[in-house]
Amino acid sequence: MSMKKQWLLNIVMILLSWLTIPLLGWRTIKRFLPASILAVLLCGLDAQIGKKRRWWSFYNKPQSFIQNEFPFLIGPMLAMSLWTLKWGYGNFKKFIMLNVIGEVIFVSPITRLFTKLKLYKLVQFNEFQFFLYFFYKAFFLYGFQYLFEKYKKTNDF
Repeated sequence: MSMKKQWLLNIVMILLSWLTIPLLGWRTIKRFLPASILAVLLCGLDAQIGKKRRWWSFYNKPQSFIQNEFPFLIGPMLAMSLWTLKWGYGNFKKFIMLNVIGEVIFVSPITRLFTKLKLYKLVQFNEFQFFLYFFYKAFFLYGFQYLFEKYKKTNDF
């Protein structure tokens, strides 16, 4: 994929993700944004580790975090975190199932599509490992939101 097409794909991916966020409602965004930002930051740290260990590889050079992983984090990752918290917070089983569904969709058909488009490919990871790489963050997301709400409840007047 050419650099120009990759930039266009990144912009479209971010814009489509962000266009869904206003549908959540301001109160939901305000409530779940801190936990979603934590998930994005965790994924950003993991991306640095994954890049060094060659868990995946982007086709375009140079290997820039801003050009490659960052659009996925601030686009689909942020939006998916907000949506799964909105639909599943308060019911842990439902929250986990929503995360499983979202991660399976990203790991299988979307990763295969992006590999065919020559955006990125899995190198040291298989699809199951890539799923686990994303899935473990769901527990941090839910746990942080639980602690955040517990803290807010005890400190509200």
